[in-house]
Formats: sequence, C-alpha cells, structure tokens
Amino acid sequence: MPTTIELDDDLTARIEGHLEEDETIEEFLTELVAIYEQEGRFLQEGA
Repeated sequence: MPTTIELDDDLTARIEGHLEEDETIEEFLTELVAIYEQEGRFLQEGA
C-alpha cells in the first residue's frame, strides 16, 4: 500500500534543485535511500 509523505515547500524546492532531467521526487528519494543503505547508515542507527 502506498504511503503519502507531505513535504513543506522549502524542502520540495531543495529537492527539485537536485533532480535530473525528467526525474521525479519519488525517484530521487528512492535513489537517496539506496545510497544510505549501501553506506550502512541506517544499520548504524541506535548503535
């Protein structure tokens, strides 16, 4: 089931400034999470 996340206008503008041509915010965030997972940052939380 999809989850809706609300972003404030400032954060949306910041994200849009980093998008590749024709890239969606969802695609950008998916890539960002993948990078964090690869670097193990989510695994280190609470350590």
